[in-house]
Amino acid sequence: MSYAMVVSAPGGVENFRRVTREIPKPGQGEVTLRQTAIGLNYIDVYFRSGLYPWPVPADLITGSEGAGVVELVGDGVDLKPGMRVAYTLPNGAYASHRVIAADQLVPIPDDISDEVAAAVMLKGLTVHYLIQHSFPALEGDTVLFHAAAGGVGLLAGQWLKARGVRVIGTAGGPEKCALAKAHGYAHVIDYRKQDFVAEVMRITEGKGVQAVYDSVGDVTLMKSLDVLERFGTLVSFGQSSGPALDFRVNDLARGSLRLTRPTLFHHTARPGWLKSASADLFAMLRSGAVKVEIGQRFALADVAKAHVALEARQTTGSTVLNP
Repeated sequence: MSYAMVVSAPGGVENFRRVTREIPKPGQGEVTLRQTAIGLNYIDVYFRSGLYPWPVPADLITGSEGAGVVELVGDGVDLKPGMRVAYTLPNGAYASHRVIAADQLVPIPDDISDEVAAAVMLKGLTVHYLIQHSFPALEGDTVLFHAAAGGVGLLAGQWLKARGVRVIGTAGGPEKCALAKAHGYAHVIDYRKQDFVAEVMRITEGKGVQAVYDSVGDVTLMKSLDVLERFGTLVSFGQSSGPALDFRVNDLARGSLRLTRPTLFHHTARPGWLKSASADLFAMLRSGAVKVEIGQRFALADVAKAHVALEARQTTGSTVLNP
């Protein structure tokens, strides 16, 4: 038998319930994966709460990254039972077993653990597209990255530093600021005590930054525009504080600014991208230039507690759920 943590209606964490079911069987081109670790991400909250439309009208299993062991394979699959693999896909991860298309799985190198792979697939590939495609930060650039002590933020700080980019981060409280500073950030601004606009302009001697990577949304986005240099780029890739409803296209005219709103799964849908980007990500991990900070672990059955901690900004780094 297997089980999944299901929500039957959009809303709060009280809607999670455990559902026992038969271990699913794979079809053509699919495998059955026994999951050993699942990553927690803010997109899970967006789906659970109803902020993002449900893909189906019935019960929803959310969760968008994981790792595990191949147990069963369907016809036309090159993967073998016993192989360790990882993935990132929208929804379906909060389960002990799941069926998944084989072409959406990447083998995990022997020297990378299941927990690290599960914690890094969505977040690490997000960093990849942010700094390689959304705004390709180059050596000598200065950029601002909000939520620097989160799972994406800690990976981004290290990866950008490795590329010779000066990264300014924002985080809440001295512990989170210190954590971000230890993960590649040249400067970290405590948004609880400091005005990040004034601090960024002080640090850059009034020049501003080439780009801002903003996953916070409502409480930061308009101010993020204020720290961009002329022709700067705002990369809005999330809205943990809610959507920025006050934004107008004309707001970009203040400095001939650029705005992009990318999503990971548009990138993974590009032929060959998942394999190539995953190889880059694993290479960064294996080189030691990027390390994964797993700040907390929860049993999958306690996913409601994990969501409460995430929404209350009580987590640092990555959070892993263990089935």
